[in-house]
Amino acid sequence: MSGKDGDTTTSGSGDIRRSLELLWGTGERATRGPKPALTLDRIVEAAVELADREGIAAVSMRRLSTELGTGTMSLYRYVPGKAELLDLMLDKVQGEAVAEETAVPRQWRECVETMAHKQLAHYRAHPWLLKVNQARTVLGPSAMRSMEVVIAPLRTMGLSDPELLSVIVTVTNWVMGHARTEADTVEAVKATGLSDEEFWGSQQPFLERAMLSGDFPQMASLSEETFSYAFDHFEFGLARLIDGFATLVEERAASGDGGWRTSACENE
Repeated sequence: MSGKDGDTTTSGSGDIRRSLELLWGTGERATRGPKPALTLDRIVEAAVELADREGIAAVSMRRLSTELGTGTMSLYRYVPGKAELLDLMLDKVQGEAVAEETAVPRQWRECVETMAHKQLAHYRAHPWLLKVNQARTVLGPSAMRSMEVVIAPLRTMGLSDPELLSVIVTVTNWVMGHARTEADTVEAVKATGLSDEEFWGSQQPFLERAMLSGDFPQMASLSEETFSYAFDHFEFGLARLIDGFATLVEERAASGDGGWRTSACENE
């Protein structure tokens, strides 16, 4: 796909080579014409701010030029189009999580828990990420550093490298699902003007009749606190994931399979 403006929400859908050049700082900068009044970092920063406020669909080269107070064509001196801009935006916000890392957890359990909470906070701060297809992300320095942060402590699990990656994928998918439910709930409130309490309250008379009908005995047997907002489904699910990983780690340790992989990290 050429670097043209459009409603692009798929990472890696533009000029991949150009995106990589810009991400890794190897791309050539314009040398002719008047001295640039903008910087690539400022453009990407403004794009992220716009997406945070109004969603990824609001980001276009034309709209961004208005936000920055410049002509649309001026932006094309820095980035070919929205497709490549999206790649830069993704690496930009990924870098925020890396910058916030003050101490790398040394134990894998703490690492998994920290990773999950940081990812959830990440999606809450940038809900537009949930609208982006990141199946084929263009890997920039921030994405690489974020992997560096978690790989060392996860190596103490004694798993193979594909399994180690699968731990990250499993946790990420769990967090993404929870974050998407949260974001969808917020969008539903905005779209309908009804709070969660009002929405479910409007169904209560019908649900009560259904429960009394005897047609749904299992549902009717559930306690009143079953659907309470006080129950933390995120923490419950995360704990079960960690318990499952722990079982595998214990099995590998008992069998001696893969234990050599912990030595590099333990000797640091």
